[in-house]
This record gives sequence, C-alpha cells and structure tokens, in this order.
Amino acid sequence: MNRPIAPHKAGNGSTQVQAATEIEAHITPQAVYNSRQLPYHGRLTRIDRLWLWPALKEGASVPKQNAFYAQSGGVTAVINASACGVIETAAQHRDRIGKVYAGRNGIIGALQEDLIDTSKESKAAIRGLLTTPSGAFGSCRHKLKSLEENRAEYERLIEVFKAHNIGYFFYNGGGDSADTCLKVSQLSEKMGYPIQAIHVPKTVDNDLPFTDVSPGFGSVAKYTAVSCREAALDVASMCATSTKVFVMEVMGRHAGWIAAAAGLAKDDNDDAPHLILFPEIAFDKAAFMKKVQATVEKVGYCVIVVSEGARYEDGTFLADAGNTDAFGHKQLGGVAPVIAQMVKDEFGYKYHWAVSDYLQRAARHIASATDVEQAYAVGRAAVEFAVAGKNAVMPTIERKKTKKYSWTIGEAPLKKVANVEKKMPRKFITKDGFGITPSARDYLAPLIGGESYPPYKDGLPQFAKLKLAPVAKKLNDAFEV
Repeated sequence: MNRPIAPHKAGNGSTQVQAATEIEAHITPQAVYNSRQLPYHGRLTRIDRLWLWPALKEGASVPKQNAFYAQSGGVTAVINASACGVIETAAQHRDRIGKVYAGRNGIIGALQEDLIDTSKESKAAIRGLLTTPSGAFGSCRHKLKSLEENRAEYERLIEVFKAHNIGYFFYNGGGDSADTCLKVSQLSEKMGYPIQAIHVPKTVDNDLPFTDVSPGFGSVAKYTAVSCREAALDVASMCATSTKVFVMEVMGRHAGWIAAAAGLAKDDNDDAPHLILFPEIAFDKAAFMKKVQATVEKVGYCVIVVSEGARYEDGTFLADAGNTDAFGHKQLGGVAPVIAQMVKDEFGYKYHWAVSDYLQRAARHIASATDVEQAYAVGRAAVEFAVAGKNAVMPTIERKKTKKYSWTIGEAPLKKVANVEKKMPRKFITKDGFGITPSARDYLAPLIGGESYPPYKDGLPQFAKLKLAPVAKKLNDAFEV
C-alpha cells in the first residue's frame, strides 16, 4: 500500500491511532487518498493510521518530499535521456516533489549517503543529457539481497531517505534493477517507511518483459546494423587476396536481440551478415561450417555476427571468461576469436574479428531518434506514475496496431518484471537458425528509425558536463557496501 505521508513526530503512537479513528468518522481515509490521487484499498493497518493522522487532522495537506534517482547496471547511449525525463518532469510537480537527488554510482550512492543535488545544474545542462551517452551520475552492479539476508542495507536506506526527506525512488536499469526497485517498494509494508518506487526501464539487451522494447536497445541495434554493413563493404573489397571471413561479436547473454539487429543490414540474399549466431539456437558446428564454406565459395567472403551468449546444446557458452559479476552472471566475451579460429582450423581462411563491447552501447553519435524519444518518455512517465500514487510498477512501451509505427506508454507490475528475461521468439529466427525472418525485420526496423545527432564542435560531439554537486551529509557514520 502506498503511504505518501511523512510520519508525524509529535505525540504518542497510540494516541495518534485513536485520534485518526475519531477523525475517520468525519473525513474518510478514502477521501484523503483521493485528494492526492492515491489508490485506497479499503482497509487501514495501524501504520496506515499513523501516516494518515496528520493529513486527516490538517485537512489532507501532504508535505512535498524529495526524490531519489539512480542509474544501474550497464549503461546505454540513451539512459541519460531518461534521467532528463525524470528531472524535467519532477520540476513540473513542485507541489509534490522537492528536489531530485541522484545517487552517485547508483544505489551505492544511497547506501553511502553520497547524493548529487540535480537542482544545482543549469536547465541547459539537464537538457544536454538528451544527447549525452553513458551514465551521467555513475552506475553500479549492486544487487540488494532479501530483507532477511541483509536487513542492514534496508535499514541504512531508510535512515538516508528519512534524513533527506526522500519519498520517491526512481531506479533506471534492467531486470536485476527491477528486482532492487521492487524490494525498495516493499519498505513501506515491511519497515513502516513511505516510499513510492518506480522502475525506469533500460537495457541494450532488450530482454525486459511486458514492454515492446527496452530503451537503449534501439540505438545499439542501429549501431550494430550500420557497423555490419560498413565492415562488410571493407571485407568485400579485400576478399580476393586477403580476408575471407569477418566475425563481429555483440552483446547478448541469453537473448539474441542485438545480434538479430545486424540482420537489418541485409537487403539481398548474398548481403552480409551471412550468418548470425543466437543464444536461443544451440551451436551446431557441422551446420555452421557447411554454411561458411558455401558462402565463401558463392560470394567470395563471409560475415558472421555472433552473440556473446552463443552456446552449445548442453548450455555451455562458446566463450566463458570464468568469472561472475555482482549479480551472479557469467562474465562473457571473446567468442569472436573462438569462432574465427574454428574457421581457420577447418578451411585455412584468412580472417579478422572485432568485439563491439562498449562501443555499441556508447555510440550516441549514431543513436536512434525513436530510442531517444522512448527513453525520455519512460523517465517522464515514471514521475507521472509516482505523483499519481502508483508504486512498484514500470512504464512500458506499447506498440500500436497501426500501419505506420506508433507507440504509447503502458505499465507493468514489478513483481512480474523482476528477474525475468525476454528471449527472441523462434518465429523471428530463420529455419536454419542463422538469420532473421521477415517478422523479425518488421519488429526491428522501426526501432532504429530516425537520427538524433548530438551537437558537434571542431569535428567532435559535445556532451553535457555536470557539476555533480554533493548534497551535504546529515548522518555521521560511514556504511560499507
């Protein structure tokens, strides 16, 4: 249940409960919630009465609270556009939201009381986030455990939120971040602190459920398709006497959306990419080699795009770095040289390979205009959801059933989003497992539409430079993360 009202410090708790009960006879709790556009579920707990009593007593006036915004996980070319959407929209609701504090390095900023006062930034600087890649406030890979496993972190969050009058929590990230946001949203019920937590979707992998697309994907998809088409021309021009095989590795642990996007570069049957290796399709070495050889003999060269999560039938990754990240995920990378060496050993073809790595997710210079617009929209929607009293939800992109691509904002409950990965549907992958189908192309093509170039000076893109002014600490103790 949402509890937007700050605790009333004066008086005894039992007295407050009694007083609230008496006042309810004249002013209903539902009326209080309705006055603030908050959902009322028809029953009050003891904590509800404690939170509601001041508002009931004072004619349903609710003091405004500050907001906390943080970025989480791997960043994208457009995550800052979502930050811009959050900050600019919050400024339009000054009756409900005071300042927006950003966490320096994600949720770690909250735990360590290392907050950034976004009100110290100029409007131009905040607007400049629209065209600035990476995470302007710093990101992290830190996953909150359950309350039972690590109560200290939750108690610390509450301590920091109380100290800085924070009642709104906006967490910008992927599936693991949705889980963190869900846990924070439950603080009201589990620990008696009013916090409205809204997840702002972001991931280059496009693997968040219940949303047609994840902001961040459209731009990396555009970069992948463009890079594949350009590199293919290079290989084609040299294949007679030099490189026969080029392997391009892209991100995608369990879902092959980014690899699939490379297929947009292909107009005709003989165009690159000639083979795409998806995590969803078990790697068949014999079939792969047969296809490579046939392509080289027919076209003169072969361009291969491989997802980092490509795996064998038994689930073993073709390239496993042997480490895990903070979320417990295998650290992958290096599948391109593995594939290239396989081909070399089998046919003796000269090869080159490339790993897109950070380049693909940092490429703001070639961002999708559609992606930028959607990233800003989910940031704006997150604030609008919060001031409407929603909690534990995520704004979604809903594709309209129109001839020309169009979309609108929807919402999904975090309990269904957290830790769920959306994989490529089989119908998007060709029968042989090495390409994309027309239906995949229909889905992908609009997402890379339009150009949204950053401003340039002296031949280089100009990005926002923030002051990142720290908020004065109110707690005297340090906290180890």
